[in-house]
Amino acid sequence: MATQTPAARRSRIGSAVAPGIGLMRALFTRGTRRRRQEELLAGLLEQLTLMNREIHRSNLIQEYRIAMEQMDRTIDDPSLADARSTLEGVSKERRRQLIFANRQYGSLLLAHRVGSLEWGELVGHLRILCRNSVFAEYWDRTEEHRRSLLEGSLECRVGKVVDGMLEELAEDPDEWWVVGDVEEPLSGSSG
Repeated sequence: MATQTPAARRSRIGSAVAPGIGLMRALFTRGTRRRRQEELLAGLLEQLTLMNREIHRSNLIQEYRIAMEQMDRTIDDPSLADARSTLEGVSKERRRQLIFANRQYGSLLLAHRVGSLEWGELVGHLRILCRNSVFAEYWDRTEEHRRSLLEGSLECRVGKVVDGMLEELAEDPDEWWVVGDVEEPLSGSSG
């Protein structure tokens, strides 16, 4: 075996280390690239989720707009109220008032659904609405309509809060600003 000079040994060691360093760089680069791809994918999924929520809110608003246009036509033309309303034994004028009370309630629910009103703000508006005798009559006359609501749905949870408010107001109408639970009931679904 021939003796090698120190420079030759370093050259061989260097030539053996070079591919190892290259492999390590490739592995780290792939790992970094993969992490970056995962970060981009996570960001895209987040954006897609936000866009999906926005489309859902937009659809809620559009559906509400259609319903309100129908209610407006019903209020303007009492003959249409017979086709839309299930309320019987009320004058045409009172029916129009009750339909408008429903419209006010629906507006508050939509505002909460799309994020314009937090739960506490919704409860505050409902406290005031519950003081109105037309709304109280509307709520009483539509009790059976709420029986078909899905347990845990937003409308079911809000309905229970309004029921409690009206009961508390019947007991002590002077304490209207404290009726209703400000804590949001546990939800089973959003809506």
